[in-house]
Amino acid sequence: MLLCLDVGNTQIHGGVFDGDTLLVQFRKSTSPLGTTDELGIFFTAVLRENGIDPRKVTSVAICSVVPAALYSLRGAAEKYFRCEPFILQAGVKTGLKIKYRNPLEVGADRIANAIAAVQRHPARDLLVVDLGTATTIEVITATGDYLGGAILPGVGVSAETLASHTAKLPRVEIARPEVALGRSSVESIQSGLFHGHVGAVRHLISLVSIEAFNGRQPQVIGTGGFARMFLSENLFDEVVPELVLYGLRHAHTLNQTAGE
Repeated sequence: MLLCLDVGNTQIHGGVFDGDTLLVQFRKSTSPLGTTDELGIFFTAVLRENGIDPRKVTSVAICSVVPAALYSLRGAAEKYFRCEPFILQAGVKTGLKIKYRNPLEVGADRIANAIAAVQRHPARDLLVVDLGTATTIEVITATGDYLGGAILPGVGVSAETLASHTAKLPRVEIARPEVALGRSSVESIQSGLFHGHVGAVRHLISLVSIEAFNGRQPQVIGTGGFARMFLSENLFDEVVPELVLYGLRHAHTLNQTAGE
């Protein structure tokens, strides 16, 4: 079995694969991260609670946008799962042609999403919209060229920034408002957060489709923790919340095969 760990700025999103089958998923706050032993005990406990024997995990794959987390995660993999983890980083096989001006700048989670999108829809023009701590848009051509995309503050970050930088505006539940016309501070903030994000994402999808695909309609995949909240807005052709885990699994397979 393969344990995949997507380490984001807010959460660690984990999953266990048996072959191509995703058996279980879990989440843990990234901060505080914990020591090697704290992480190892958490991972083994959460697997047992979900009916998986940790001793059956023979490989660990990690993508991280938090470089400081790798030391403890690597130690946990070595001590508790008896393996050297695969790290999705510059220099490993991805099956993509990275066209970013500086490929080292591309977050590992963005690459994992792109890998999974290509596996789901080979030979298709693709956009991946990941709604997490940040909202990112990835652009991948039908020939496997990763062109780049766009990054904007996520819904949660926007809500927190608004509350922490104003004297009178409250923190609000992040939710889809029933109407756009807010009649209280809470309703007005929720409207702005939700509909403002919809407008930004829709506009970016339109612009990058014109610039990258000459107006051809790409397959648009939504993923990330907030993706389901936008289902009714017809932004996406499909929503795959665990897309990054599938991409990480495929990257691990590519590099295991390359090493044989």
